Amino acid sequence: MSGVRKAVEFLFTRVLRSRIGVALGLAVVVLGIVGAARLYAGPTDPVVRARPPAPIATVDPEAGDDGVIDAESTPTPSTSPGAAAPGTVAKAFATAWLLHRGVPAEQWHAALAPHSTKALSEKLSGVDPAGVPADEMTGEPVVDPRTPTLVEVTVPMNAGRLRLQLVAPDGRWLVDTVDWERS
Repeated sequence: MSGVRKAVEFLFTRVLRSRIGVALGLAVVVLGIVGAARLYAGPTDPVVRARPPAPIATVDPEAGDDGVIDAESTPTPSTSPGAAAPGTVAKAFATAWLLHRGVPAEQWHAALAPHSTKALSEKLSGVDPAGVPADEMTGEPVVDPRTPTLVEVTVPMNAGRLRLQLVAPDGRWLVDTVDWERS
């Protein structure tokens, strides 16, 4: 028993009163404060913090849509008289997108512009066409209507799938989003 007592006495009188003991004590206090702050603050992942508190629903406020999609009915895309259908616009955009070899960037952007929204045209203005990962379409575009003024179109290519989102705010379909899915 006296050996244990001497060890405890040595610990408290010699080690904890030394500089090393004080530094260890301060480190324990700092780690405790940081740990408590992290527990109180919640997750530190920026993706987790950026999430909204409730799920986001895509709704058409003019149609009185409640965001629930009826599994039995597919929305019919709305096109103005004389305007091209979304599949036709998507195919024209994809064709222009594929004409990237040996073409100056300005000419490539000009070919995409008639089929793009102004926002997408601005985003594509700094894109180098040499980075296009495909060379040919391998099938017809597949149109997936979401609402009467929003469709998603998938265009099969030799190296993957070009995924486009088209909008028709005034009944004229334009590509608003471009995404690439490698196969």
